[in-house]
Amino acid sequence: MNTKLTLRLDEHLIASAKEYSAKTGKSVSKIVSDFFVIIKNEKLTGNRSITPTVQSLKGILKNTDLSKDDYQNYLEKNIYESAF
Repeated sequence: MNTKLTLRLDEHLIASAKEYSAKTGKSVSKIVSDFFVIIKNEKLTGNRSITPTVQSLKGILKNTDLSKDDYQNYLEKNIYESAF
């Protein structure tokens, strides 16, 4: 059963949530719901759970020829470019 919940948040946070919602195609309600599920799972298990997004990416590069050096180079290039 779905029940309505009213949240009072900073307007900038709401704007960011709506922007993220538009980019991901998920409603703000679904994003909040997913977050609450993560919190519930952490509380029940006492462990940090892997988020659904991270879980979907797990093993995606398993059979590729990419190395840790490739990843390091990618990070250095993108961090350097975004800093300037």
